[in-house]
Amino acid sequence: MTAHAARIAAAFVAACRDELDAPKPGNVHVFADGHRMTAAEFERSAQAAAGPLTATGAGAGLRILRAVEATRAAVGSNTNLGIILLCAPLAAAAEHQPANLRGALAELLENLDVADADLAFRAIALASPAGLGQVEQHDVRAPATVTLAAAMAAAAGRDRIAHQFSTGFADIFDRGMARRDAAAARWADPRWATLAVYLGFLGDFPDSHIVRKYDAAVAEDVRRTAQLFERRLRHEEPEGLLADLLAWDRSLKQRALNPGTSADLTVATLFVHRLRGILPSASNSG
Repeated sequence: MTAHAARIAAAFVAACRDELDAPKPGNVHVFADGHRMTAAEFERSAQAAAGPLTATGAGAGLRILRAVEATRAAVGSNTNLGIILLCAPLAAAAEHQPANLRGALAELLENLDVADADLAFRAIALASPAGLGQVEQHDVRAPATVTLAAAMAAAAGRDRIAHQFSTGFADIFDRGMARRDAAAARWADPRWATLAVYLGFLGDFPDSHIVRKYDAAVAEDVRRTAQLFERRLRHEEPEGLLADLLAWDRSLKQRALNPGTSADLTVATLFVHRLRGILPSASNSG
């Protein structure tokens, strides 16, 4: 591993730890485990995935498959498929130390091919995320016949992670980073910046992981509650919200509601933030 690849890997692991440190209602974090998963398992998953995710010269599809395989070998379950799908292209785009990460990512996404799709399909089938069903077009259990960008575009309407591939990760760069930076300017504790990003994603749109497992009405109810907490966070100190956040966290977990997509988007945002610190220009996120 080159020195730069090692820095990208360290940024990825740090982003995953940053996300775990915040009290994210319904998701796994250091304040409370959940959904038969622990924060320690997510830490081990990050360490296992980091090397394959940042392998010098590897395409995005190969990074995705190898990172999923490494995760399963480390923890025996799917803890981070969405994180890997989002962070593999970001890591690949950062490999050549671009002055503008967003521009480099856009170019990479345009050049994803059928081989990338086939490898990513194998990774998704291996991870077998909850709620994964069969679809008529571009089912991951069959060989890919289109590029990864085209396959993701076909799924964009039902999956917010797939949606990122069609928009150049606009949610990450425009929504996530703006919220992270504003919150970091307000509070010194990075946990609250992470919380602001997570609540923002959860309040902006129904979490597609919940929609996939349950239905849109359940996800919409969660979204509206997230908006209430996000409004409170604008006007109250986060320490004062903690008890209510953890009470909502327990309620969501008792109902097996896990806003996993919002958490994955949060990790990707934190990864972009970490990458800003090791790439040539501080403005590379724009």
